[in-house]
Amino acid sequence: MYRVLKILSIIAFCYLAVVASFESLLGYFQPESAETLIITTFDEDGNSSDRVVSRVEFSGSLFVAVNHWPRQWFHRLLETEHARIRFGEVDRMYRAELLGEADASEVDAAHPLGFGFRVLTGFPPRYIVKLIPLDES
Repeated sequence: MYRVLKILSIIAFCYLAVVASFESLLGYFQPESAETLIITTFDEDGNSSDRVVSRVEFSGSLFVAVNHWPRQWFHRLLETEHARIRFGEVDRMYRAELLGEADASEVDAAHPLGFGFRVLTGFPPRYIVKLIPLDES
């Protein structure tokens, strides 16, 4: 029994090391693609921080998906409810609205994450935030 627990512990440790490494490298390099955007969030003192995140366009609206464990940007976004968004020709301020479970499920179903990606990220809960241009709120 001890041997089995030891092997399971080693496997769990190795898996956690892979997840931590993947998330750290992704956060460090912040790769951009056609499906990402740069979100600038602000703290209560007005200090800004940029992060590359997944962009989701669904039913004519813009959303960001929170797909990883490191999510300080997400907490700042929820606190201030606004952010600067940049991708392609877009560079403007938006108001953020966290979707409820039903609406988030609909967007998530239209843009699901692959199983391999979920394994590499350690199966974090996924949240969907709707971005509304400030001049349209």
